[in-house]
Amino acid sequence: MKKFKYILMVAILLVNLVFAQPSLADRPEYTKNPDYKTLIQQLKTLQTVKETQSQLEGYTAEQIDQKINELELQKYAFESGIDWGQCSNQTGKTLAIYGPEPDIDDDEYSSGAALYFLGENQTTENNWNCKGVYLPNDVTAVAISQNGQSEDVTGGVVIKVPNGTNLVLKKNPDTGVIEFNQAGTTIVKPSETNWFIPNVSQAIVDARVTNAPTKKA
Repeated sequence: MKKFKYILMVAILLVNLVFAQPSLADRPEYTKNPDYKTLIQQLKTLQTVKETQSQLEGYTAEQIDQKINELELQKYAFESGIDWGQCSNQTGKTLAIYGPEPDIDDDEYSSGAALYFLGENQTTENNWNCKGVYLPNDVTAVAISQNGQSEDVTGGVVIKVPNGTNLVLKKNPDTGVIEFNQAGTTIVKPSETNWFIPNVSQAIVDARVTNAPTKKA
C-alpha cells in the first residue's frame, strides 16, 4: 500500500511539472523590444479612449479605429517573429536610412539607431531592421494621412518604418516630389528622438558611399 502511494505521488508530481512548464518558460523575445512595449502602450491608450468614448486631440473616432487596426497589425507582425522593417529606394537618389547600431548584439534590443545609405533601386535585406528614413532639408515628400488625404512633409525629419512593413519611397515623375506608400506614417523631428538626425541637403546624401545591407538581385 505504501509503495502504491509513493508511485501515485511521483505520478502527480510529474503531471504537475508537465502542466507547469509553460509558466516557467522565458517570456518571448519580442516582449523585450522597446518598440513592442511602446506599441502595446499606444494600443492600451487608444482602446481606453475608444471604450470611454472620450476625445483624442487631432483624431476622429474613425481615425482612432484605423490607428488601432494598424497597431494590431504591427503587433501581429511582432508576435509572428517579424521584428524588422524594410526600406525600398525608387527615388533615383541615395537614401539615408536608419538601422541597427553596429555595436549591439543581434539578440539585444536598443532604442538607438545608426545611419546607413541605400542606393537607387535597392531594398534592404530580409531580417535587417530598417528603422527609418531621413528626409534631407531641401526635399519635400508627400505622405498619406490616416484619413486618406495627402499632406506635404518638409525635410530635416525622419520617417519611421513600422516592423513588418516595407516602406517604399518613389519620385513622382511629373512633380519630382518624393512619395511613400505607408498611410499614417510617423514623422519624427530631431527634438523627439535620441537618433542622430543631420541637417544636410540631398546632394550631401548623394555623395555618401552606400553601405546598407541589401537584397541580392
